[in-house]
Amino acid sequence: MIFDWFDARAASEFGITLADFIAQRIPLNSDKQKSGKKQQEIFQKAAAQITQFKSKNKLNVYTKAKLGNAFKWKLLDLGYDKALVDELTKELLVAL
Repeated sequence: MIFDWFDARAASEFGITLADFIAQRIPLNSDKQKSGKKQQEIFQKAAAQITQFKSKNKLNVYTKAKLGNAFKWKLLDLGYDKALVDELTKELLVAL
């Protein structure tokens, strides 16, 4: 049905969950160079979560946008740097 196309609740919830996952593992004041390897491992785990979510949920342009928006705003609300959040959101959307 056409209304199912606009149902983005699961995608939005996953975006928030993914932002919380990253926020719990990367402190606001972390030094990128100092913990680059650790951050890479965190991003690999996040990528695995994205792959799993994609396999269970059919995503369209609208739901991808809602997921990315929920992810971005959750990180911004937590106080992360806008440039970093934009970069992470871009990588998320490419992975979708």
